[in-house]
Amino acid sequence: MTRLLLIPPDTRPPTLAHPLGLAHMTGAAVQVPPTEALPHFFTPGNTATLRAWLLDKVQQADALIVCLETLCLGGMIPARRVSDGLEVALERLDVLREVRALNPNLHIYAHGVVVRVAHDNDPHEEKEYYGEWGPGLRAYSVAADRHARHGEAERDALTAAHAALPPHILADWVGTRQRNRVLHLHALELLAQGVLTHLSVTLDDTSEYGLAALDRRMLEARADELGVWAHFDCYPGADEVPCALLTRALRRGLPPARAWVRYSGTLGAGAGLIYEDRPAGELVRAHLRGAGCVLADSPAEADFVLAVNTPGLRQANVQPDFATVDTPHRHLPAFVDTLQADLDAGRAVSLADIAYPNGAERRLWTLLQGLALADLAGFSAWNTAGNTLGSAVAFGALAAQVQNRAAHAEAVFSRVVDDVLYQAFARAEVRAHLGSPSPYDLGETRADAEATLQELITPRIQAVWDRHWGGSGLKLELGQPHLSWPRLFTGVFPLTVTADPASIQSGTPPESVTDTLPQ
Repeated sequence: MTRLLLIPPDTRPPTLAHPLGLAHMTGAAVQVPPTEALPHFFTPGNTATLRAWLLDKVQQADALIVCLETLCLGGMIPARRVSDGLEVALERLDVLREVRALNPNLHIYAHGVVVRVAHDNDPHEEKEYYGEWGPGLRAYSVAADRHARHGEAERDALTAAHAALPPHILADWVGTRQRNRVLHLHALELLAQGVLTHLSVTLDDTSEYGLAALDRRMLEARADELGVWAHFDCYPGADEVPCALLTRALRRGLPPARAWVRYSGTLGAGAGLIYEDRPAGELVRAHLRGAGCVLADSPAEADFVLAVNTPGLRQANVQPDFATVDTPHRHLPAFVDTLQADLDAGRAVSLADIAYPNGAERRLWTLLQGLALADLAGFSAWNTAGNTLGSAVAFGALAAQVQNRAAHAEAVFSRVVDDVLYQAFARAEVRAHLGSPSPYDLGETRADAEATLQELITPRIQAVWDRHWGGSGLKLELGQPHLSWPRLFTGVFPLTVTADPASIQSGTPPESVTDTLPQ
């Protein structure tokens, strides 16, 4: 049994419960720090407690999966906000040398996140001043990168963007980025020295031009100098990286898992994405490598099928979108037919739905009702395309190692509940009920939001379970749905799946639940 330690980016279900669920289904044992030591929203975790916990637990572990921002700056979001100095952060990083000295056989899988340039003016996940100065900082970010790439032809735009910002705001924002970039460069040194087994530095909510792209090029150049590419990845992603590194840890010593990729359109690999700097096919390749997987030469030799629902041309935020997503460049009924054929052939199929960010495509969900969703090796459709792909790849790569059927069903069904029932349907309904509240802080309306959420989603969760898992011999127990933070973006849907010896596996699903779901 593999013994893992996990220091996650924060305590949201996708960053903590999801990787724990993947580990549980394979029979691995995972320990995490005390909840009070971990970050909550923009409140930093306790780095001293994390250090002490790590030193105490490390001698009984085989592998450590660690978010550098949590270890060194209190969390992924706090790392964008706290004023801790570089020397303090680097001192905290050095605990990784200590744990390797205490346990020379430990494999350390570390990940960091290039500071994002947020697409909206969030004053909570970013610096407080970002609510006012977000547009100007985004303009500066693009102008600085364009100037770095294209030279003096972009000088005037950079000068104008610089002049539009208060000097102290720009200096603080750029200084935070520089501190975090140096932290990642020092992590590269630890990788070159053999302290780390693998390092992933990912780009959160990135785009073609911006300071994140500039940071990426600096990191890549240093990786070239150090010759560490065999153990280093740099690509768009963030919250899903613990799942990718968990996959690497659990498959250590095995041949790379081979994936056969199917797209919903014949040109799907070239589809454009909103929160990534590259087309869908290149993002798929990056996430496969991030989890230690390779492309298969045929479905017959693949360990799993990665089925990717791409937009026809480019992602869009509002469903349905007939201009760029639901276009003649793909054919969803044929895509679903291939999923059925793969399942009938006994292949492990993990479905990644990236047609729209921030939830499943409702039209695809309707078409999927004819499939036995309980037979899927994995399902994912949450947040960015990178978040979705990282989760789906992990499900597929670990499919052959599943030892606990109930834990596997729990992990897959949890994604269906969150990515489909909440993100694609209920979240918008709760928002409408509240009258379009602030996306950043629900304030006093949180209780109303959670009560409405519970009323809406609980019967739908049970209905989908009954239809697709009802004859599986497994039993579902539901907790009380609520919100992870005082905003609608992330829900929490506690559920437990256990073996139910009394259940009769009839093989016949109950009546369709499509009438109970929004159309």
